Amino acid sequence: MSEDEGTDATPADPDADAEDGASEPAEEEAYTIGEQLPKAVAEHDEELGDEVRQLLEKAVELDGRVDELEAAVEERDEEVEDLEDRLKRKQADFQNYKKRAKKRQDQIRDRATEDLVERLLDVRDNLKRAVDQDHDDVESIREGVKMTLKEFDRVLDAEDVSEVDPDPGEAVDPQRHEVMVRVESDQPEDTIAEVYKPGYEMSDKVLETAQVTVSDGSETSEAETDDGAAEDDETEAADAGDDGEAEAIELDGEIDEGSDDADGGGTDGDDVEEIDLEAEERESAESDDREVSEASDDAISDAIDDDEGR
Repeated sequence: MSEDEGTDATPADPDADAEDGASEPAEEEAYTIGEQLPKAVAEHDEELGDEVRQLLEKAVELDGRVDELEAAVEERDEEVEDLEDRLKRKQADFQNYKKRAKKRQDQIRDRATEDLVERLLDVRDNLKRAVDQDHDDVESIREGVKMTLKEFDRVLDAEDVSEVDPDPGEAVDPQRHEVMVRVESDQPEDTIAEVYKPGYEMSDKVLETAQVTVSDGSETSEAETDDGAAEDDETEAADAGDDGEAEAIELDGEIDEGSDDADGGGTDGDDVEEIDLEAEERESAESDDREVSEASDDAISDAIDDDEGR
């Protein structure tokens, strides 16, 4: 051997050599025992020797099975380690995605807010110019405010914001209307009497409910009672007029007959006076009946008012 070869050569590991040397004799010894032991036992007891041989074969089989299981466990451990590593990477990717999504949402919200503010700045500039102007023309100021309000409404309309302003007589919607108080009104009972303050909604989502008052229906009942009494009075007056016309026609006929008798010398002035007295009595009786009817209507109306007051 040359000097260079001696220098480059790796020194032998005495412990490794010792382990290899020890394992080889042990395997040879176990193999020797596995071969000789059944024979030795069979010399004394053949049946027992067969059992020993079977046990040794079973041991060898189990030893091979243990090696297979150990290899499978090692393989599974490698797979678990790989899955854990992949899970950690996925978790890190998901956290990064959440951060990017939040940042993107913040940017979208900021851009939307900037766009809305830019449009509102025009409205503010118009209001500021109206305040800075010095003039006593109230009508001009009113028109300027109206124009500014229209511009502001256009901005809200572009954002799909609409006003909740129900008409009197509409049914109350608890989702869009806030009832402040019940009031006397000529609107139907439990319907909107008046809008105290309008509300607002955005894309069918209520931002602020409209504040309304609700009718208790009291004035509606009074109006219906008054209408009924007026119709009764008109009917009675029409009936009285018809009776008067009939009496007048009857009196005219009697007077004409009296005149004919006077011309013929058959009727004197006393008959004419009796007819006039009878007509006056009938008119007086009809007047009394009308007064009694009106007094009865007034009493009924007062009773209704008292019941409603209670």
